[in-house]
Amino acid sequence: MIVIGGSASSKLAQDLALVMNAEYVSAGVKRFPDGECYIHLQKESIDDEVVIVQNSYPDTNLVELLLLQDAAISIGAKKVTNVIPYFGYARQDERFNKGEPLSAKVMVDHIQLNADKVVLVDIHNINMMDWFDEAEVVNTYAAPAIGRYFKDQSIDLVLAPDEGALKRAGMVAEVLGCEWDYLTKTRLSGTQVHVSPKNIDAKNKKVLIVDDIISTGGTIAAATDELKKAGARSVFAACTHGLFIGGGLDRLRTYCDKVVCANTLESEVSVVSVAPEIAKHL
Repeated sequence: MIVIGGSASSKLAQDLALVMNAEYVSAGVKRFPDGECYIHLQKESIDDEVVIVQNSYPDTNLVELLLLQDAAISIGAKKVTNVIPYFGYARQDERFNKGEPLSAKVMVDHIQLNADKVVLVDIHNINMMDWFDEAEVVNTYAAPAIGRYFKDQSIDLVLAPDEGALKRAGMVAEVLGCEWDYLTKTRLSGTQVHVSPKNIDAKNKKVLIVDDIISTGGTIAAATDELKKAGARSVFAACTHGLFIGGGLDRLRTYCDKVVCANTLESEVSVVSVAPEIAKHL
């Protein structure tokens, strides 16, 4: 098996190749003056299965992903598996108004044209996997890797930001051997909202809030503030996909004792490798 790393996910691709004891091939990627993408794989021919690791976010990386598929097939790839650490447009999975595209399905349709298998990581809506009808698809979770990262930090309580994310918190807590719960909001007035765990008191506890995506960080920052007012000893934040839009990371750092994310999106805090979890599906 050969692992090909796209420009958006080269570090994760190298981690994956190391975990699987597979050959790593770097994709030569450059942009023409007009912005179009040029791809060149550093290999004359391939007589093996290939795993292409590349985000489909933002749009430029999606185009690169499609070109990488064709480049691998053109030199003999027997089977193409796409590992898509962060799937762009996954949150646009419904039509709310007439004339809107079903964006997530459009991405699925194009990606599976030249893929035999697709591996996703913490996909936002698990139901969109039903749209893969030409390629095999699996979803893996970063939760076990996040749990292992915090294993020696004496976490007392893992919290999900809402009830819908409770399963993820439970998976992390299982690795850590601690309690888990989810946060609820109680409106006190037109402008005041109280945030607290549903069932478990956070007082004097080291708390870890876990989510799939951190975008602006506003929700977790507000929750952390409330938890510390309620007596939490310390509050850490972890997610799979750290977008950190509009200064989100700096905002979180003023509230949380530590912020980390998986290496599905590369940043200074993407210190949790999901390569071992991905390898289980290959």
